[in-house]
Amino acid sequence: MKKITPYIIPFFLITAACRNNSTAITQQTDSASSQVVAIMDTVSSRASFALKLSAAALSLTHNKVEYDPAYFSIQYPNGDVPADKGVCTDVVIRAYRKLGIDLQKAVHEDMAAHFNIYPKTWGLKKTDTNIDHRRVPNLITFFSRNGKTKRISQNNDDYQPGDIVTWNLEGNLTHIGIVVNKLSDDKQRYLIVHNIGRGQELSDCLFEFVMTGHYNYEGNDER
Repeated sequence: MKKITPYIIPFFLITAACRNNSTAITQQTDSASSQVVAIMDTVSSRASFALKLSAAALSLTHNKVEYDPAYFSIQYPNGDVPADKGVCTDVVIRAYRKLGIDLQKAVHEDMAAHFNIYPKTWGLKKTDTNIDHRRVPNLITFFSRNGKTKRISQNNDDYQPGDIVTWNLEGNLTHIGIVVNKLSDDKQRYLIVHNIGRGQELSDCLFEFVMTGHYNYEGNDER
């Protein structure tokens, strides 16, 4: 019978292989850890932005504002209607402006570049920086293109502080508001800061009207 000689791997090769494998595992672990940290940073950043937007919206409820849908000529960029006047869109515009985001400029630039995509309800032939950003259908188009479109549901948990919600009111009137970090009396849902005719107010109205849109927008970084 032929004698079988066992194949013996030198110890230094085993040691080197183990060392290389350990290094590879460590590198993979470090890479995975870095990815987790990056994801957590992103989540933390988004949560922070949402709470800041919520706080900005809530701060607006302390200002006395008369509901006034009149057309105003305003400066561009960073233009605003008189501080004691406004409609539902002005709540959203003012809240974002407190965070350094000018929706007047952002909507105008997107609308100028993609004019055919935006509604033609008002028979416009070109953009108008005085009013474009103050119209709910235009904001719906802008947020759906530049932000994150979230699902519409009757589930309280789907709506979080910093979300933007749009509705159709009776008479097919469009409306918009911001979900804020304040709970309803029954603790079941977050409240809304909006202006539905009584000024900039905090209301428990999330499911009161026919919802038409649900968005999250954090400025130029949101794609």
